[in-house]
Amino acid sequence: MDINKIPNADILDIVFDGRNKEYGAYQLRKTYNTRIRNALIGTFVICALLLTASIIANSQPEKKADIVVQDVNLENMKTEEKKPEPPPPPPPPKQEPPKVEITKFTPPKIVKDEEVKPDEEIKEVEKLEDTKIGTINQEGAKDEGIVAPPVEKPTGVVEAPKVEEDYDKVFTVVQIPAEFPGGITQWSKYLERTLNRDLPVENGAPPGKYTVIVSFIVAKDGSISDVTAENDPGYGTKAEAIRVIQKGPKWKPAVQNGRNVIYRHKQGITFQVSEE
Repeated sequence: MDINKIPNADILDIVFDGRNKEYGAYQLRKTYNTRIRNALIGTFVICALLLTASIIANSQPEKKADIVVQDVNLENMKTEEKKPEPPPPPPPPKQEPPKVEITKFTPPKIVKDEEVKPDEEIKEVEKLEDTKIGTINQEGAKDEGIVAPPVEKPTGVVEAPKVEEDYDKVFTVVQIPAEFPGGITQWSKYLERTLNRDLPVENGAPPGKYTVIVSFIVAKDGSISDVTAENDPGYGTKAEAIRVIQKGPKWKPAVQNGRNVIYRHKQGITFQVSEE
């Protein structure tokens, strides 16, 4: 380098005088200040964007999820229609016993002929052979040894034919419904403890209530099967409700006429998303 140019020359040009300036070290040192400036500007822009996003997120109300457990009346479910019982048979017609001719018995007493009344006249013996003797006179059939049938007094109660209960069918209405061990309180605690209440929020559900109606079979030994959902509010609530009920413990079986029976239980589970 010319000695007159040294005072005005860049330090890099002095250092790399007579060397290959296409070498990487020269280019790195030459653009060092520009790269530092660009890096600082980029860092500042990224930090500003992150800070702005955080402020916007904090300004929006936070969503809160909760679980509500509801028992659904089984009256809303389809039940087997009971066939009307056949009417009781009509009582047999009342049969009147046949009337038999009766001749009034008149004790003999001595009176004048004109004082004898017609109904007190003593009948001839021949006329009394084919008639009954009684306290009144009655027209009817001749007494030929006929015995009138006994008259049965109606009791007024006609028993309908007994129908045997089918204890192997699925009941929806019973005397003692199936029950979770510990009752409805423990059942609610189990669902609230086991269900992922934040699932709707994680899946982007807006504030509101999301109720899943689930029905399932409680067998005679209390085991759970055939868990189905009758609706799907979305956001993963249907699958979550089915999953938790399927993995649950055995129930106390339902009882009908003192016997354990198969029972279909219907359950409502509500995921409630609210803004804080």
